[in-house]
Amino acid sequence: MRTLVLGGTSFVGRAIVERLLDAGDEVVLYGRGRTGADLFPEAERRTGDRDAGDYSSLAGSAWDAVVDVSGYVPRHVREAAAAVTTGRYLFISTGSVYDRSRAPDAMDESAPRLDPEYDTEVVDGDSYGPLKVACEDEVHELHGDAATVVRPGIVAGPYDPTDRFTWWVRRASLGGRVALPGRPDQPVQVVDSRDLAALVGRLLHDDRAGTFNAVGPAVAVTLRQLVETCARAAGTSVEVVPVDPSSVEPGFPLVLPDPSWDVMFRRSAAAAQAAGLGATPLQQTAADVLAWDRGRGAPALSVGLSAEREAELLG
Repeated sequence: MRTLVLGGTSFVGRAIVERLLDAGDEVVLYGRGRTGADLFPEAERRTGDRDAGDYSSLAGSAWDAVVDVSGYVPRHVREAAAAVTTGRYLFISTGSVYDRSRAPDAMDESAPRLDPEYDTEVVDGDSYGPLKVACEDEVHELHGDAATVVRPGIVAGPYDPTDRFTWWVRRASLGGRVALPGRPDQPVQVVDSRDLAALVGRLLHDDRAGTFNAVGPAVAVTLRQLVETCARAAGTSVEVVPVDPSSVEPGFPLVLPDPSWDVMFRRSAAAAQAAGLGATPLQQTAADVLAWDRGRGAPALSVGLSAEREAELLG
């Protein structure tokens, strides 16, 4: 299979490209060329900037499949469709497309979405979900039965630039009393990046249309259980100590603002599992993230608590 990947040298895209190459696909990467220049020397690269609308390196090309990892605004999808001809077009969307205020408790892919956003290209916390809704609509309109949409939840694994799961892995590896600025019984879903990549590969090779929630782990966990699982992966033990969520900045990694958000971590993966979504045990994901984090020297993380602040909260 000759596959074009729009983006593919960061986190999710990197895992997808690795999987496709392992499967023997001919993979061509399109991007700005600013990151991962040393990755995938066996893959051809074509340079262009989607934000600037530059698809000249792709003009008139034809592919068995396109995987769109870097489409964030509907213009990206329209311009890509105008530049290339493809069999299947697989778009990486997000679970943030769902309207939690109207969603059932265990929502599948038919759950209500947010209203699409076409009036801005500023991607922020408010516009991200609605812009992805608009992208999904464009994908379906332009590609019809050749459209596939994958909606990942929180993705965990090596090379994760968000630090959301990595922070808990690193903190649990230290053991002891762990401050949790949220509800210990809050549900949480994370999907291993390699399981997500394997699902994408399966959907492409099966030429399967549809929309799929890529969420995990296969066995539901609470936030307390996630922290304890991370500790087991590191060979440590922890005591999870709930602290007042208002004592930390909003957006603490994996902590939901209040119970009305719990539905966002109760998405059904049944369709994706039937299509081939794997089930890497959460403890294995945590162990692999810890090994990667230590191997890179455990740099400062962009989220979480400092040791000093955590000591204050625990005190």
